[in-house]
Amino acid sequence: MTTATVYPNAADLSAEDYIAIGLATCFIKDDGEVHQVKIAEPIPSAALEALTQGIATSYELACGTTLGAVLSGETPQLPAEFPPETQFCDDFAERLTAAARTYKKRTVAQDIIPIGSTKSDFNFSVDRKRVLNSERIVKTEDNVKQHSYTHQVL
Repeated sequence: MTTATVYPNAADLSAEDYIAIGLATCFIKDDGEVHQVKIAEPIPSAALEALTQGIATSYELACGTTLGAVLSGETPQLPAEFPPETQFCDDFAERLTAAARTYKKRTVAQDIIPIGSTKSDFNFSVDRKRVLNSERIVKTEDNVKQHSYTHQVL
């Protein structure tokens, strides 16, 4: 029997639980310029299954691992397959525990990328840039103009 490490905010998870971590190519807008960054983020089971269907994605590769290998206490650890300049996504620990729960519910998704292996045959594309710090500003001019009689009974 193995000793299970219980995470403080996720009592239902242990260090041996499965998780898939993806290496995404994202962009950050700074002073009108767009800079490319590598981001490590957990991939939920439904998203991983969708990626195997060939949809375009910003993920270059993904690796199957365990919670204990990626999150030691409160400190996140990069998988060895990721380049050293890789940054962790926002709210990494929370997203990690949430994604790990999806694999407990849908265990067949763990077979896509077994623990200790890497998958890189995704439909990788940066045609639609994934900008992390973009803001959507809604203006009055964006509203669709309607005729005055649109909502009237004629």
